[in-house]
Amino acid sequence: MTAPRVAGCPLCEGAGGRVVFEAPAFRVIHAAEEGFPAFYRVVWKDHVAEWSDLAPEERTLCMDAVVVVEQCLRDALAPAKINIAALGNMVPHLHWHVIARFDWDPRFPGSVWAEVQREREPKREAAIEKLLPALEQKMAERFATRSS
Repeated sequence: MTAPRVAGCPLCEGAGGRVVFEAPAFRVIHAAEEGFPAFYRVVWKDHVAEWSDLAPEERTLCMDAVVVVEQCLRDALAPAKINIAALGNMVPHLHWHVIARFDWDPRFPGSVWAEVQREREPKREAAIEKLLPALEQKMAERFATRSS
């Protein structure tokens, strides 16, 4: 019971970030979020606001995508924690945040939207950013082998 794209919705009208993988029903993007170098989103392509708007097989497909992103982040970056969230308060278009968290990030152990706990560490952020091309290649390969 999905709906087509909606005019004025930023996730219908644009990618929402740098596209890592594009599937018929969803896309995975890297989001440029200051202080969080490994911040990804799984964006459902049809404009639906809530998880329960998806059919059971669509929910499985979407959550399987979230799991692939999480596993790739864990394997490549060994973060302290992975945060997964589907809020949609600002953009009511179903998307999952999948964020590698490090004990040195500016808001850890709070959420990425919590109060700042410490100064950013640009050298550590840059070190993570250098790993992203290989991580994203592996992620795309894992998605490609799952769809074939």
